[in-house]
Amino acid sequence: MSALKVLILAAGKGTRMNSEKPKVIFPLCGVPMVQYVLWEAVKLSPLQPLVVIGYQGEEVAAALGDQAEYVWQKEQLGTGDAVKQACTKLTSFTGDLLVLYGDTPFISAQTLQMMVDKHRAQSAAATVLTAELQEPTGYGRIIRDEAGVLKGIVEERDATAEEKRVREVNTGIYCFALPELHSVLAELKPQNAQGEYYLTDVIALLAAAGRPLATVKSDHPEEIMGPNDRKALAQTEATMRQRILARIMDAGVTVIDPATTYVDPRVQIGKDTTLYPGVLLSGETVIGADCQIGPFTQISASVVGDGSRVYFSHLNAAKLGRGVEVGPYTNLRPGTQIADDAKIGGFVEMKNVTVGVESKVP
Repeated sequence: MSALKVLILAAGKGTRMNSEKPKVIFPLCGVPMVQYVLWEAVKLSPLQPLVVIGYQGEEVAAALGDQAEYVWQKEQLGTGDAVKQACTKLTSFTGDLLVLYGDTPFISAQTLQMMVDKHRAQSAAATVLTAELQEPTGYGRIIRDEAGVLKGIVEERDATAEEKRVREVNTGIYCFALPELHSVLAELKPQNAQGEYYLTDVIALLAAAGRPLATVKSDHPEEIMGPNDRKALAQTEATMRQRILARIMDAGVTVIDPATTYVDPRVQIGKDTTLYPGVLLSGETVIGADCQIGPFTQISASVVGDGSRVYFSHLNAAKLGRGVEVGPYTNLRPGTQIADDAKIGGFVEMKNVTVGVESKVP
């Protein structure tokens, strides 16, 4: 079986965000949007993902650190050019290349693995992930021949009235046999006044060359969705938050009021813990079993031992043992360590303090 390299395109600005920051590092539930894509990518291959960066690329690289390797697209000349730049770092690689986008945080490793499996089973030159949408406006349409074989992809602006009635759309996610991709990349031509190169044209070039193409239709079209403006970002955040809360509730955590509870995807929570209204948990926080958190409590990058209670309080990089009670209106700052069965009462602020077993403050 050939090796798989995952390529994540993350060079764009995201103009409609009206921001100086690149879109892919906008946070969703406390985590950069592109991080969700990277988490899924590493489930597919032991090879380190390759991320194409461009606009404010230093910020993207800083957000992801050593989780990925990077290649620069100095000018944003389209997806085809981005893949061209990536291929300059893959000259000795002869396996399959899976192309993803850094602004699709709902994409799943299960869907992508299904796509890669079909790509390999059919020895395809390229495989396209498609989706059927009730409202396909804005997406490129999948064009097939009479036998149902993929012929090409037509962008909305170029589609005829008949083609616009097609509801099967291009998600922009591809798996390529890299030698086949290399064979046609040089033939890409700029398609507009900005001199942009479109990756969709690669499919037409491979089809014209008689190379075998495949498609996989996603059973979960919502996975391809990503925010293009601040309104859509808010909707995406709400959906991601609901998914995170559903996951922790399925794992045995009680959430009294999901509408006012915010949990970072990195947070770990033990069984039979209850989250009361107004709770915000972020960072690499670990909450033990049978705890009571909240109401109106914010905990970041902290550890809370089993059976503890924290209410109307703020913890940042603090560590609580088992059976600890904190609150109300308590602020535990970095370096604070509270031993088992201690009680930290109201209106207390601590930093770099160790409190012993069964101690009470004040």
